[in-house]
Amino acid sequence: MRFLTGRFGLALVAVALVAHSAQAQPIPAKIDYNRDVRPILSNNCLQCHGPDEKTRKGRLRLDTKDGAHETSIVVGKPDSSELIVRVLASPDDASVMPPVKTGKKLSDREIGVLKQWVREGASYATHWAYVPPVRPEVPKTKFPTVNPVDAFLFARLEAEKLEPALRADKYSLARRVALDLTGLPPTPDELDAFLKDDTAGAYERLVEKLLAKPAFGEHWARMWLDLARYADSAGYADDPLRTIWKYRDYVIQSFNANKPLDQFTVEQLAGDLLPNPTPEQLIATAFHRNTMTNSEGGTNDEEFRNVAVVDRVNTTYMVWMGTSMGCAQCHTHKYDPLSQTEYFRSFAFFNNTADADRADESPVLPFWADGVLAKRTAVEKQVAELEAALKGKKPEELKSQRDALAALKKELATLRPESTVPVLKELSGTQRRKTRLQFRGNFLDLGDEVTEGTPAALHPYPTGAPKNRLGFAYWLIGAENPLTARVMANRFWEQIFGTGIVRTTEEFGAQGELPSHPELLDWLATELVAQKWDLKAFLKLLVTSAAYQQSSKVTGWLYERDPDNRLLARGPRVRLTAEMVRDQALSAAGLLSSKMLGPSVRPQQPNLGLSAAFGGSIDWQTSAGEDKYRRGVYTQWRRSNPYPSLSTFDAPNRDTCVVRRARTNTPLQALVTMNDPVYVEAAQALARRVMEKGGKTDAERASFAFRACLVRPPSDPEIVRLVKLYDEAKFRFAKEPAKAVQFATNPLGPLPKGSDPCDAAAWTVVANVILNLDEMLLKR
Repeated sequence: MRFLTGRFGLALVAVALVAHSAQAQPIPAKIDYNRDVRPILSNNCLQCHGPDEKTRKGRLRLDTKDGAHETSIVVGKPDSSELIVRVLASPDDASVMPPVKTGKKLSDREIGVLKQWVREGASYATHWAYVPPVRPEVPKTKFPTVNPVDAFLFARLEAEKLEPALRADKYSLARRVALDLTGLPPTPDELDAFLKDDTAGAYERLVEKLLAKPAFGEHWARMWLDLARYADSAGYADDPLRTIWKYRDYVIQSFNANKPLDQFTVEQLAGDLLPNPTPEQLIATAFHRNTMTNSEGGTNDEEFRNVAVVDRVNTTYMVWMGTSMGCAQCHTHKYDPLSQTEYFRSFAFFNNTADADRADESPVLPFWADGVLAKRTAVEKQVAELEAALKGKKPEELKSQRDALAALKKELATLRPESTVPVLKELSGTQRRKTRLQFRGNFLDLGDEVTEGTPAALHPYPTGAPKNRLGFAYWLIGAENPLTARVMANRFWEQIFGTGIVRTTEEFGAQGELPSHPELLDWLATELVAQKWDLKAFLKLLVTSAAYQQSSKVTGWLYERDPDNRLLARGPRVRLTAEMVRDQALSAAGLLSSKMLGPSVRPQQPNLGLSAAFGGSIDWQTSAGEDKYRRGVYTQWRRSNPYPSLSTFDAPNRDTCVVRRARTNTPLQALVTMNDPVYVEAAQALARRVMEKGGKTDAERASFAFRACLVRPPSDPEIVRLVKLYDEAKFRFAKEPAKAVQFATNPLGPLPKGSDPCDAAAWTVVANVILNLDEMLLKR
């Protein structure tokens, strides 16, 4: 049933999108350069006529007013402007633009926009994302609002002659907000308390409880670990394991402690450069030690150290500024005002850390068990004293001292740190490296020396700030920065509503999409800063809005009008992330462990037989006890061999920074939730819960299983179908008792004493079906 629903749904989306795009939008009465013209030029012209002077053709530049007006535009006269003449030329004309070989051709509407723009004076404007956000006035709307978020959204709905949807029912709302804030469904106690509370503040109290739960940090860390390209292995062909889980724990603890996002930023980029840094601040710098290292024999250490620095530059600009700075590594950016020289000035900020693509991951921060460091220090002192005593004396005179020294060194070898974490450490003095421009990004083909600096098109560097990573971090979070607050606000909006106000969360430059609600984005950005970068307060603002609390049910007419829900005339409806799918199944089954932090774990996975092909380095020994039932955020992340069920649900391998996960719908996903040992075991455990706690009648038990998974009571027809499924399954298993035992116990283990295997197997079938329903895999 899920396959049919998914395919039918995709077909509807395709039809709706075609119908939607087929309706030609009218040319605006007044042309706005950023909204109407820049996207046309960026998508069709700037690759050859943009900022990159080395590849610019015909000495024509269209990304600046002076460049365009000088040669291709006659203000007020489109018919006399070479720009218009060229785009109107016949495909047979060699002068037609864009050239036929590019496969691009402007639509009639796009040509009309350019004509109108030239007629109005062909004015240019700074790219919207490079202008600092100014807090807009909250608009008025006839619809009831909870907070300013609603005012912006509902005013737009009014303009579009649409109305907000009704409020979602309490079951749907409780599940939605619990999944969004903790990654888990609400507990039975949380749900019952919310259902029974009819006072005005009931929903807000539920939100406060969810924000305070330790599960909050575990859930939101997942998003940040994608950005940080966190993995438990070093990458490349060998992909050896690395010990860096302390950084993952730092992220979880920071979110739970509601650490201000500006402080969170500074600690990760430059915690080691803060005055008297704490161990926590040093661990934070592992953000940029998550880069891959190549310890394979015969590789050039400097080459891969350089690759790591490049990754740090690209990741930093992507995460905090939504800027594709990596496009300027080999040449000046084709679309945005970012030169190659400016790229390497940013590179210089990260080029003087002590790590150097070494197998030992140094420098590292050690962590000692209680008393071990003191003991090691004492033994080291004894060793030094004995070695001093041995100097200048004959060996035959000092046999006992030599034996004592050997014993001390043997003891010293056992006094090791409990764990370590790779950290950043700045080079000083003569150790510091010079940074030179790299022609075409080749670390062996060097140009002029450059010093630390930031792009001229962006906001100025803070006065008096040091020219190092610390100053750079302050530049990122500075009040004049037009991007960071917008990018952060948009990213959190995307996590809550399913799509960013700027859909291209990774790209706020000329190649990115325009914001669907620009005034709302600016209000949110200024609000995030006004709240002193308080993430929990910001998320509370979003999830308590009336817009968020809308029902996600949609009519055919509204779906055709707004298939992607960009106008938010209904509540969000998206598929859960890979970790949420797994964690929710374990939670419903009563298996999920609440154990937090610590080394990564290895939950069950199918026997893929890969060790024979690739060697024992990828052997997967399932963790013992409750560790195999811990949340997905603690699963060992092996870059060359990611955990299969998470990958199937679009979790990345994290070789590089991932700002926005893909969200696919494939048959493989259904095979995982039906057959993967984790989900089979969850179905078996849920069946045992049903038999133990579900009630006396089959209808009561079916209802218990349904509510455990979907956080709502089933309808009467749903109960009838589930009971019928149970009866049919039990009838079949009664004929094959051996199969019943196998189906009910493998891999979970023996049934409780006195349990009927046929009964357990039949309820396992029911549980498996419920765990595979569309509703189980969606937030709606």
